[in-house]
Amino acid sequence: MRAIAYRVIVTFCRYFVLPLYATVEVEGLEKVPRQGPLILVANHLNDGDPGIFCVVLPRPIAFMAKAELFGYPVMKQFMDVFGFPVRRDEADLSALRRAQEILREGRVVGLFPEGRRSGAAARLMEARPGAALIALRTGAPVLPVAITGSQRLGMPGVFFHPLRRDRVHVRIGDPFFLLKPDRLNSEAAARGTETIMARIAALLPPENRGYYGQMDGSEEGTGTPVG
Repeated sequence: MRAIAYRVIVTFCRYFVLPLYATVEVEGLEKVPRQGPLILVANHLNDGDPGIFCVVLPRPIAFMAKAELFGYPVMKQFMDVFGFPVRRDEADLSALRRAQEILREGRVVGLFPEGRRSGAAARLMEARPGAALIALRTGAPVLPVAITGSQRLGMPGVFFHPLRRDRVHVRIGDPFFLLKPDRLNSEAAARGTETIMARIAALLPPENRGYYGQMDGSEEGTGTPVG
């Protein structure tokens, strides 16, 4: 039932909602593995980003989202279709286990490593280690994605400006694996986080790289999985 609801909502948004607010260009769609576990990592500009990714990417995505969004009955029904909750600013082991379950099922987990939106600034902020921990614990491939131009698609304000049609660009990088460390500790998670953010930064224009502006995308990480 959840999979059907996902397809219905995404199809409706693709043809009847998103065209009112944005023109989306996608680069690198052929790089998305069509099967198997996958961790999508991306920068986060505004509320509309998860919806845009769900519409333009060829596979269903379960996003890790802040627990507050699941606190209202109607919103919870909607959020349960597209993701699972995480308690921010603490080590939420239940969210980590849920992400691992989804990956074991061969599905896609969507993560915003920064843990918050950068908004109008549209510049990368320092990331948290959650995405790297999940990648290191599961060995799942990581797909870096960068989005630009969506910073004005915040809710509820976006609904008061239909037909504005902001130009949004989604750029998809090569999937890769984090190198498995000898020990999975905070230092390994920090290195993995730097690798992930370097890959995202390399997909962004220099003016949007922010905290990771000095990285060139060559930090350690290896391989392109066959999908």
